[in-house]
Amino acid sequence: MACLPFLSFFSLLIIIFTTLTATTASTTASSTIKISLSPFPHHQASSDPHQILNNLATSSVARARYLKHRNPKTNTTSSSILKAPLFPHSYGGYTINLRFGTPSQTLTFIMDTGSSLTWLPCTSRYRCSQCAFPNVDPTKIPIFVPKHSSSTKLVGCRNPKCSWHFGPDVESRCQDCEPTSKNCTQICPPYLIQYGLGSTGGLLLVENLVFPHKTFQDFLVGCSIVSNRQPAGIAGFGRSPESLPSQLGLKKFSYCLASRRFDDTGISSNMLLETGSGSGDAKTPGLSYTPFYKNQAASNPVFQDYYYVTLRKILVGDKHVKVPYSFLVSGSDGNGGTIVDSGSTFTFMERPVFELVSKEFEKQMGNYSRARQVEKLSGLAPCFNISGNKSIKFPELIFQFKGGAKMALPSANYFSFVGDEKVVCLVVVTDDVVGQSVGGGPAIILGSFQQQNYYVEYDLANERFGFAKKSCV
Repeated sequence: MACLPFLSFFSLLIIIFTTLTATTASTTASSTIKISLSPFPHHQASSDPHQILNNLATSSVARARYLKHRNPKTNTTSSSILKAPLFPHSYGGYTINLRFGTPSQTLTFIMDTGSSLTWLPCTSRYRCSQCAFPNVDPTKIPIFVPKHSSSTKLVGCRNPKCSWHFGPDVESRCQDCEPTSKNCTQICPPYLIQYGLGSTGGLLLVENLVFPHKTFQDFLVGCSIVSNRQPAGIAGFGRSPESLPSQLGLKKFSYCLASRRFDDTGISSNMLLETGSGSGDAKTPGLSYTPFYKNQAASNPVFQDYYYVTLRKILVGDKHVKVPYSFLVSGSDGNGGTIVDSGSTFTFMERPVFELVSKEFEKQMGNYSRARQVEKLSGLAPCFNISGNKSIKFPELIFQFKGGAKMALPSANYFSFVGDEKVVCLVVVTDDVVGQSVGGGPAIILGSFQQQNYYVEYDLANERFGFAKKSCV
């Protein structure tokens, strides 16, 4: 994507928003709302299964780099359940539909627990480069039109919500405002966000987020004018004040990710959003729980956006893979530890961890020959040639968390058939360079592929992560 000089980019955004008006809308009574979650198509230039897997592996590693090296930002009611359908896509992500504005406009958003700002493709001038995804026409991406909404308002530079995204020092950039002025009209600076292989930029708005029978006023949302490799908006479910769970005051949210075999079919599973005081510390029957913890490292405050869990052990078959403690728990420098991220496709492990795990699989599957050419084409390893075998038994892959919760993955969640089904590959990725290229930040990122057919709960009120195997459709 060609880069716009900052001043011209800023000027363009100002011109686009000169016609916006500021009004408010009423809030209706709370009730149950349904949304869908579906997988979103990846950029796939061909139907070559090796290239498809390579695209997914590459984007997963790029996503890991983004999560590990994000720059710090310099700048009591009754319970109510909101339901959102989740749709799976061959891109590797899952989408929900949300409605913004008065009257409301419906748009598609990728559900992302690894970032916090919710943004939407915005204005008739919206442009997205390199957005020729399967089943997506870049010229027909649904956009939000601010001038068609009576509740759209630009965020002012001294609005506290501006600092949610840019940090408390943003007022130093309000150069057109007198220090003691209470009527500053300067708007919040434009944002520019990097997401692994993609990016987006625009201005912050406050707008009505509309569910059936319930409206959330003055919801902070990004109005993106330009994007790269981002054909849909992002619904940020991270831990920052600007995130959707924080703004809606969610007590918990949960989802069940449909199998990848339903990619792009329109089949969906439900995402549940629970507001209000609800049921206290009661656990959902059947779920195993492990505590969340916050990475408080001052070296990079963005790590506090992530959902960290304490991974105690990794088992391959009945073998305990002895991962060094420094990778399992984040240190004083903020590095290490495990996060849960719906925006990553394949689980990522830093190279020292990955090599320990992959070598154990190689050892226990030594009776199968390695498919080196498929490894080269797909970007995955190890891959095994299983032709001539009527049945194959995979060693189990088990993640054991603090508190004793065990996630024993089905083989379909960590091995994938490639091509004519004579080859299977481990769908866990690492960086292809030994050294510090992806060092720092979380050492293990639990991606959405490994969460297929699991009911997953983020219990925010009680700071815990719950999960159980479940057929999601």
